[in-house]
Amino acid sequence: MLNRRRMLALGATVGGAMALPLVRAAAVGAQQGEPPHRGYHVGRRTAATAVRADVTPFSVRMPVPPVLRPASSGPAGDVYRIPVRAATAEILPGVRTQVLGYGGGFGGPTIRARAGRPVRMVYENTLDAPVNVHLHGGHVPAASDGHPMDLIQPGGSRAYDYPNTQRGATLWYHDHSHGTEAEHVYRGLHGFYLIEGEDEAALRLPAGPYDVPIMLRDSAFDANGELIFFGDPAERSTFLANGKVQPYFPVAARKYRFRLLNAGNERVFRLNLGGVEMIRIGSDGGLLPAPVPVTELVLASAERADIVVDFGRHPVGTRLVLSDGTTPVLRFDVVAQARDTSRVPDRLRPMPSFPAAAVERDVAMSFDLSGSFPVGLVNGRPYDPDRVDFQVKRGTTEIWRVINADTIGIDHTFHMHLAQFEVLDRDGAPPLPQDAGLKDTVHVPPGGSVRVRATFTDHLGRYVYHCHYLEHSSIGMMGQMEVIA
Repeated sequence: MLNRRRMLALGATVGGAMALPLVRAAAVGAQQGEPPHRGYHVGRRTAATAVRADVTPFSVRMPVPPVLRPASSGPAGDVYRIPVRAATAEILPGVRTQVLGYGGGFGGPTIRARAGRPVRMVYENTLDAPVNVHLHGGHVPAASDGHPMDLIQPGGSRAYDYPNTQRGATLWYHDHSHGTEAEHVYRGLHGFYLIEGEDEAALRLPAGPYDVPIMLRDSAFDANGELIFFGDPAERSTFLANGKVQPYFPVAARKYRFRLLNAGNERVFRLNLGGVEMIRIGSDGGLLPAPVPVTELVLASAERADIVVDFGRHPVGTRLVLSDGTTPVLRFDVVAQARDTSRVPDRLRPMPSFPAAAVERDVAMSFDLSGSFPVGLVNGRPYDPDRVDFQVKRGTTEIWRVINADTIGIDHTFHMHLAQFEVLDRDGAPPLPQDAGLKDTVHVPPGGSVRVRATFTDHLGRYVYHCHYLEHSSIGMMGQMEVIA
């Protein structure tokens, strides 16, 4: 079938192409007497054989990412410091796997920021390869966006300033170093960044220990328990919830808010609780206008959804399994009674109004498969950091028609930096349920199109837009816009 063949081509072949700059970095480090790559295999050119993880289902508790405390706080805001490190993590029970981590863990600590209060993030790169950090969904100045060519060199550090002048939302931060972002994110350079608005506290949604971020992703492991990157992405069939394989999570008989993130490089999750109702309350850009009851939740790569599950409807001893289709991912165990004063009100947060669009554009994502290596294209051209594809006037609203010009079974997700957008339609038909609310990432199936509307407000400078199947953006499926006065 074409699907498997193209996945192998766009996984192993793309991975080999992406390894080249890091292989050169390894050689330089070796000449200087430094340990090559400090324990992770960025130079591997051939794929190992993926094996089924030998894990007893629901035998390990799902951890909750720790909330990082500011290194300092003052009237000007909060300052956080995070080293970027190579480390090992116990993803499979009893096995240490080589990973990359913000702070040294597989998945970084959670940042809980307040809307309107600035944050400065200072990252120190202890690796021997360049990295950077993008706040996915953040409305930030261009110098702090984590542009793919703005790198933190080995031994260096960089400060990113986030004004948090946007509505409360579930965002995330991850590596965006061009050509290496796919491997870096796959090996663990990802974490939650939660902006909390005052309006949410007034709604009395589940909060504190009952507000739980859950990062979902796929992985593949070799016989030694190491992550396989340069292989067929279709074989990444081991699903992780907060870095664990098929964990359980004990809950009280009350309402919980779960902030779900699909951090997989190339994956669409179709999540269900075995027919049990989930109340969707938020999307990429924060709360929806009103809660939406669902029994299935579709999340493509980089998309987020906030849901509320009322375990108070189930007796103690109940076990509910969150599955991707029929594949179990995570089990919730109702273990105790609890007092619950939270609620899900009928109205959450109205959508912002968008002015009339001044410009309409087409953005077509596709592959050139004619050469020895695939090349990602946007509007027929691969990414060039010296080229500006669109000039956008500050303060204007635009409508973009995003097209998946590949028709042979290749999916894409489209991500726009700087601005959140509204999905207007799909192929001229009404949006899908997963398109509701403010978005920054949207799934575009083969041959399909999605129209989105965004307003570009106060920040000037260059920002990228790209496919968020990270192997695709890594080899050119990315464009660049410049916001001008």
